[in-house]
Amino acid sequence: MPMPDRIAYKILTAAELAQMQRDGVFHGAAIDITDGYIHLSSAAQLAETLEKHFPAIDGLMLAAVDLARLGDTVRWEPSRGGQLFPHVYGALPIHAVLATAPVERMADGSVKLPA
Repeated sequence: MPMPDRIAYKILTAAELAQMQRDGVFHGAAIDITDGYIHLSSAAQLAETLEKHFPAIDGLMLAAVDLARLGDTVRWEPSRGGQLFPHVYGALPIHAVLATAPVERMADGSVKLPA
């Protein structure tokens, strides 16, 4: 099995990102709180996650998360189609976020990653 990615991505509303920046921690969107963990996606999973869970929502933000900074709160678990997704069991601290940027779709349908 290949090594999981070191960087994963959280799709946030502008208000959620502002709250995380203000408080220094993000406890999750409504779906995260309901499910008991914060949903992240790998770079390869982002476009499909956006299409499935955030259709026609404007003004979304993307946070690049360094999974190594989250220690054992991260678990790669099977979800959509058996793919392994990174789930954070706990809060997402701002110190684990490497970069943020507005969600931008490229011409080929991929998502531009924060630099």
